[in-house]
Amino acid sequence: MIQHRLIQILLIPFSLLYGLGVGLRNFAYKYNLLKGVEFNIPLISVGNLTIGGAGKTPHIEYLIQLLKDYINVATLSRGYGRKTKGFLLVKPTNSAEEVGDEPLQFKRKFPNILVSVSENRTFAIPQLLMEQPDLQAVLLDDAFQHRNIDPGLNILLTEYQYPYTKDFLLPSGRLREWSSAAQRADIIIVSKCPSELSDWKRQEMIAELAPLNYQKIFFSYYTYLKPYYIFNTIYRAPLNPELTVLLISAIARTEYLVEHLETQVDSVRVLQYEDHHYFTNYDVSHLKRNFDQIDSPNKIILTTEKDAMRLELHKEYLLEHKLPVFVLPAEVAFHGTDGEQFNQTVQQFLLNFRV
Repeated sequence: MIQHRLIQILLIPFSLLYGLGVGLRNFAYKYNLLKGVEFNIPLISVGNLTIGGAGKTPHIEYLIQLLKDYINVATLSRGYGRKTKGFLLVKPTNSAEEVGDEPLQFKRKFPNILVSVSENRTFAIPQLLMEQPDLQAVLLDDAFQHRNIDPGLNILLTEYQYPYTKDFLLPSGRLREWSSAAQRADIIIVSKCPSELSDWKRQEMIAELAPLNYQKIFFSYYTYLKPYYIFNTIYRAPLNPELTVLLISAIARTEYLVEHLETQVDSVRVLQYEDHHYFTNYDVSHLKRNFDQIDSPNKIILTTEKDAMRLELHKEYLLEHKLPVFVLPAEVAFHGTDGEQFNQTVQQFLLNFRV
């Protein structure tokens, strides 16, 4: 811990240089030296100030679920980590290497909506409209820092345990820009809250974030469903107190997930990799060795939905060695009346856009 803290201190000068560059860019947008492109279609941006872990993917899925039965909605992501370039429409048969893990997850779960990836979002939106002229809204995944587009509704996520107000700029901390950039948000969602949240804790967080008059703040948490077999979603394996879980994960900050599992099963062992890591042949053989070493008749391998998109690249190996890899689905829920108020805010934005 002391060594880690020392490294952070030594990196502060680099953080300040990085902050200077980010600050100059934001200054240019603030005073219209640079200007984001506006489109005649509602754009809803979901992003965060840190380098991952706030839960953008489940919140995008929440919005898809909220809107898909009423309007034609599409998603647009960068497709982080993909080995392709340019604008692509995602198909369920794609691989994570072709389109990125999160867009593939969206398409697999919501096959009837348009899911796309592109490094250039300004170029991609007209492409989406050409593909579907009656498109009525686009959800921009991880677009808070992509200021070349001016979204109509800016949703900013921050983790309950790690609010952006208590972080610092890269590389010393995890912030992609100064915390004052939160002023651009219309909505702030405090994500990964405890399932029980007192009014006192809620007010304490609101005071910490100090939202401006025009900003609305909501509190969300995850609910976890029954795990399903990675190659057959019909086959479920409920968690139980006799179960030993070997968790393999390459997402930012697994603490929230591990804390949940520890309340559901006998024991949890973790194989942790950096966010969006593409599992290698060595990784999956290492997974098998660790699983074989667990001395329990009641054991499974567990992973997240996003990680499953990359693990399935090793389908042949996993099937050959009969490894029981199960996927734990996560859904967003809101505390108290926040869900209803959040839904109404989004719906009102869409109605106002059409007036």
